[in-house]
Amino acid sequence: MATSIVILAAGEGRRMRSKRPKVLQPLGEGTLLDHVLQAAAAASPAQLIVVVGHQAQQVQAAYPALNCEWVHQPRQQGTADALACALPAIPADHGVVVLYGDVPLLTPDTVRRLADRAQQAVVLATTQLADPTGYGRIVRDDAGELLEVVEERDATEAQRRLCEVNTGMLAAPARWLRALLPQVDCDNAQREYYLPAVLPLARQAGHPLVGIAIDEEEAAGANDRAQLAGLEARLRRRRVKALLQAGVTVRDPARLDVRGNVVCEADVELDVGVVLEGEVELGADVHVGAHCILRNCRIGPNARIEPHSLIDGAVIGAGCSVGPYARLRPGTRLAERARVGNFVEVKAAGIGTGSKVNHLSYIGDAELGAGVNVGAGTITCNYDGRAKHRTEIGDGAFVGSNTTLVAPVSVGAQAVVGAATLLRHDAPAAGLTFTAVEQRTIPDWSRADD
Repeated sequence: MATSIVILAAGEGRRMRSKRPKVLQPLGEGTLLDHVLQAAAAASPAQLIVVVGHQAQQVQAAYPALNCEWVHQPRQQGTADALACALPAIPADHGVVVLYGDVPLLTPDTVRRLADRAQQAVVLATTQLADPTGYGRIVRDDAGELLEVVEERDATEAQRRLCEVNTGMLAAPARWLRALLPQVDCDNAQREYYLPAVLPLARQAGHPLVGIAIDEEEAAGANDRAQLAGLEARLRRRRVKALLQAGVTVRDPARLDVRGNVVCEADVELDVGVVLEGEVELGADVHVGAHCILRNCRIGPNARIEPHSLIDGAVIGAGCSVGPYARLRPGTRLAERARVGNFVEVKAAGIGTGSKVNHLSYIGDAELGAGVNVGAGTITCNYDGRAKHRTEIGDGAFVGSNTTLVAPVSVGAQAVVGAATLLRHDAPAAGLTFTAVEQRTIPDWSRADD
């Protein structure tokens, strides 16, 4: 049967003390809402609805390509009111799954479990908490049947001691919700229309109530910065655990930060302080040293990334060595066994098989062939103030230290460029090119004579 997923994302989140809407607070590589949308999409709903309210335009502007229906909640009067705003857009024969834009760690499996029962019962996702403070408590009868959810502000002392809590995630047939929601009142401490209030109404109407137990982690939300930091830690632990199960050696799981989608082959080793962002692929036996940042990159087997290197948008071939303290910017391509050493920056450049740029150099908008050696302090002057220009260096060329290559310029195969050369014109293949000035000494000179 068709399912509509409704994500409630209208809240203000005052305790975040931020100009951003609550659901746009950062988590991992995205926002709180990003993670909920990903879990929802994995369940392949027939319809996706996002209910917005506070700073609605800012939330919608963050997702210009999202295939969903945006529904506005004019006044934030509770979760039942938010769902009531969305209900007219949902066909009566759909099952409805309600998720929350600030509860980001739910899994696609949980969303599917709710969707699978959404046509047969009113289904509530519950969890057990050692400290249930702040959550609505699940009240059951003597037979264990689910009766209602009582918000903490309205609970008795006995009810507050209950540890099974409402996660807020709920599923039910749309036709039932059409009848139940108008009956929900705001007779509570906050004068709001709470969605769990449909449970006793559903029981009175003879509808079956079902509680689905989920892991505590999936129920975690964020109302302030401390809770947001807690979500970040939970997300990090979850992703690190997945890497460990995939055969990755992680030197200290508490000091690995995974903020994107990481694919690793066998026997990858990640040292302390590594940050992985975006789409990252690591081949077999890759070693990443301490305190490196890898962002949207692909690293081939047996490559070594030495400590304190930044790899951003680069493709690194098998057996390469990078760093320490190297920076590879977007568009960088390293062929097999290439080496980029300490304090080298490479941008939009290809470095050929076995080529070396070992020390203190900048290579930008360039193409280096195989077996090239670039000496320390070499730079490509690729920008003339108006446009970028290319530098080409042929196979087997040797570029001496402290050379300046003023693009557009080329160095032929097997050419040698002498140290301290200012190369403004092409250097022919197999020759020696240099621009050194004859060394002179002025005897008995002092600064006072200048």
